[in-house]
Amino acid sequence: MSNKKIGKFPFTKGIYKDMYRNRLWTMRQYAGFSSVSESNKRYQSLLESGVSGLSVAFDLPTQMGYDSDDEMSFGEIGKSGVPISTSADIEALFNKINLEEVSLSMTINSTASILLAFYISLAKKRGYSLEKLRGTLQNDILKEYIARGTYIFPINSSLRLTTDVFEYCQDNLPNWNSISVSGYHIREAGSTAVQELAFTFANAITYLETARAANIDIEKLTTQISFFFNSHRNFFEEISKFRAAREIWAHIVRDRFKIDNIKSQLCRFHVQTAGSTLTAQQIENNTPRTTLQSLAAVLGGAQSIHTNGKDEALSLPSEKNALSALRIQQVIAHESGIPEFVDPIGDSSLVDTMTKDMVREVNIKINDILEKGGVEKLIQDGTIQNEIAESSIKFQNDLDDKKAVVIGVNKFINKESLEEKNITELVEEDRLLVVKNFKSSRNQADANKSLVLLEEKAKTDENLMPYIIACSDNKCTLGEISHSLKKVFGEYSL
Repeated sequence: MSNKKIGKFPFTKGIYKDMYRNRLWTMRQYAGFSSVSESNKRYQSLLESGVSGLSVAFDLPTQMGYDSDDEMSFGEIGKSGVPISTSADIEALFNKINLEEVSLSMTINSTASILLAFYISLAKKRGYSLEKLRGTLQNDILKEYIARGTYIFPINSSLRLTTDVFEYCQDNLPNWNSISVSGYHIREAGSTAVQELAFTFANAITYLETARAANIDIEKLTTQISFFFNSHRNFFEEISKFRAAREIWAHIVRDRFKIDNIKSQLCRFHVQTAGSTLTAQQIENNTPRTTLQSLAAVLGGAQSIHTNGKDEALSLPSEKNALSALRIQQVIAHESGIPEFVDPIGDSSLVDTMTKDMVREVNIKINDILEKGGVEKLIQDGTIQNEIAESSIKFQNDLDDKKAVVIGVNKFINKESLEEKNITELVEEDRLLVVKNFKSSRNQADANKSLVLLEEKAKTDENLMPYIIACSDNKCTLGEISHSLKKVFGEYSL
């Protein structure tokens, strides 16, 4: 990317000089279903419909390091996303999809290193050039302790794995974002817009400081960091938030870390419309909600966007509603004329003032977090979690008092009962049989040897990614790899 194409520091108006005039944002639809085969079908359908990037949603056992045949997985297999226990699952997930031609995002954190290893094993098997692969690994473990709870290991051990992924991607996957620091889930947990940015950037600072302590080239790393933000209900506040995010990050990189590389200073981010704003009541109202939220993301200069299906308050979206959600972005992109202008709403005195206020308030909060001992300390003592909870309670109280309005919930309520969705259950694969057959097809001695070596290396300071990849190549399962690491690292408990 030529510096001539990059915007002007601190990039409030956009990270690129011409923004969408030359290239539209990536329309990335997030999906994962109860079986690997059904997820693959949906991905192929989305690609045929004009999606330019895929985002994988994984089920809870996969996120927590359990195979589908583990008793801890029962009742949760395939509920919140696709179940992935083996490298063969990844191969089936991307059957008939050329990964050199599609940008892939994996929303995975505690087991991010393992899923990346499965992906690399597949790439090597298919003969792909790792340098040509494009995508993003969320790999943002700190927000799991703050907002989502799908952590496995103690914080320090988790940060080590995150850092090992940074180093491996720098050396082998130059076109991959080795982390997507997520404010999305922080906002979904109930935070304000200011808290979303402040906690996200405080986490990013922690990652950079941890990487620097591990002697990783943080100038190069900052070119591989992206962000993931929420587009919420306050239209102008959200536009201002996205503009403020670019300005804040540019100053963090240049002023705090003394990095003058202009590409390092760019805050590249994905936006998803706010799932927490969707309602089961009057689900048709969710379409204008997500339209406004998508429009805010475009006017705010996002690099990629996912629009939620209108039925996501009830279940995983139907194929029809997922396609309708994509069409919202395509109408904005191809019919509205908005992409012809760079920062078309930024000259508004309202947006300009809100952006400046957002920058000021977020910086005050970031400094407060760091002065109090940093993110790790405030996670351990529950400060950040409690602050988000207080914001969430305040909003709920405002709803109860009708100081805040949600159409169909506390105003303009229909007398009829909640709409019911006729959900056709997907035919699930026999996951226990899938895992059993996978294990029976491998050389057990090679698998055992790989797991023992990984356990030994976890006791050292070596980068663990090559050993996790070796486990994947030798057909070790996600649960087996996770268990080997648990034996050394232990598990996190509050």
